Amino acid sequence: QVQLVESGGGLVQPGGSLRLSCVPSGTSSTINAAAWYRQAPGQQRELVATITGGGSRHYLDSVKDRFTISRDNAKNTVYLQMNSLKPEDTAVYYCNLELRTDWGNRNYWGQGTQVTVSS
Repeated sequence: QVQLVESGGGLVQPGGSLRLSCVPSGTSSTINAAAWYRQAPGQQRELVATITGGGSRHYLDSVKDRFTISRDNAKNTVYLQMNSLKPEDTAVYYCNLELRTDWGNRNYWGQGTQVTVSS
């Protein structure tokens, strides 16, 4: 059974940094495209960053120049580097991976990791 394992969340002070990781387990399928979403309490889930199979990146306006999505194909892992964190970045962060499977590309969700920005 395919699962996405997320890690790297936690509590950080404003202005600090965190790096989230997302790696598929239970499969040898490789990552085609990836995205990070977040959901704050009482709010809808929003798209934070995407990276395509060709490496193109797109970001939510409020995180541009602070967050960077990247991938390590050798490790089959996607990252979200978050710098200059603000209290409004507090949310549960979810990764979404499009994996290349024997049955075509399939999308999977991670379990979410809490990011709290507070002094």
